[in-house]
Amino acid sequence: MSNFESQPLKYIPKGFQTIVLNIGIKDETKDFVCIHSEVRCCASGVFTQSRFAGPSVNLSRENVKNGHAQAIVAISKNANVANGEQGKLNAQTILNEVSKALSLSNEDILIGSTGVIGRPYPMDKILSPIQELNNIPPLCDFPDAAKGIMTTDTFAKYASTQIGDAVVVGIAKGVGMIEPNMATLLTFFFTDADIDKKNLDLIFRNVMDKTFNCVSIDTDTSTSDTATILANGLAGPVDLTSFEAALLKISKHLVKQIARDGEGATKLIEVHVDQARDYRQAKKVAKMIVNSPLVKTAVHGADPNWGRIAMAIGKCEDEIDINPQKTIIRFGAVEVYPKKLSDIDLAQLEKSLMTEEVQINVSLQTGTSEATVWGCDLSAEYVRINGEYTT
Repeated sequence: MSNFESQPLKYIPKGFQTIVLNIGIKDETKDFVCIHSEVRCCASGVFTQSRFAGPSVNLSRENVKNGHAQAIVAISKNANVANGEQGKLNAQTILNEVSKALSLSNEDILIGSTGVIGRPYPMDKILSPIQELNNIPPLCDFPDAAKGIMTTDTFAKYASTQIGDAVVVGIAKGVGMIEPNMATLLTFFFTDADIDKKNLDLIFRNVMDKTFNCVSIDTDTSTSDTATILANGLAGPVDLTSFEAALLKISKHLVKQIARDGEGATKLIEVHVDQARDYRQAKKVAKMIVNSPLVKTAVHGADPNWGRIAMAIGKCEDEIDINPQKTIIRFGAVEVYPKKLSDIDLAQLEKSLMTEEVQINVSLQTGTSEATVWGCDLSAEYVRINGEYTT
């Protein structure tokens, strides 16, 4: 049985409290989340590399530099990006007000924002509820917090697991504008494990690179991608190898949920590339495949057109050690190249493409490294959702 629980979470880390509100950013759905610890935490964060990174990213990047934080604030339905000096001032004002309301240091608060770009925060709606945070009875409801950071997501994404006496929980949002160039969209992790900031940072970055930096919905890197982790130490020390394995598992769980929930998606695509020269080559080829609109549409239509996969691999023109004569392509376990069409089990091939999770496997035979990435198919619904996004 999986350690990952749907509703409710079975494992909850000690010492964290959640406040989830509707402050009227766009509609009546929840749009403000504050998660804070009873004590100061060791912290790590990775962020978008976009040149249009929003004020939330810049403030959080600066505040987490010292390896500590005590709270995370997230606002959904408004990214507060491309709003000039007013956008910076508004984000800083929110941090200042949360700091006062919860009696925390301003520098110990991180902030994430997600939603429409180019629209300023409706500060008249935001400030009054924030100033009353200390009057709201805090709970510990991570599934509710996951709902509060949703935009066009169709379901909340969260997972938790146990490592000895400690617990790690993660929440995430993201269904579109996803081609992370760091870690991801919005995802926040919380643990009561006692881990020093140096080891926490090393583990977190390694896990993010193997999971959230390996998911792609539409090749578009967001201006607001933020991934953070807070460790308050209240459960005592843990084995670092076991902790990294647990964090990797729940991160993979969240990544697959994000890929499944891609805007308009009907199928999850998992691309595994092995026998590569190194991890970088394996990941590059896998991303090229999962990002191809032609591959995505073929998967959507259950069309076993392996030529589109060959095309995507061929676009890695700098990988001169990739030899078409040695490359092997499979849909699931069914080899489609370089086999002759007459030797392919077409019935099994069709069956593998009709499932909700389609696996594409490529062996490059240039080395011994491997990588896995996740994405989704491309449907007409994706066009409709994004064609009507601001309306």
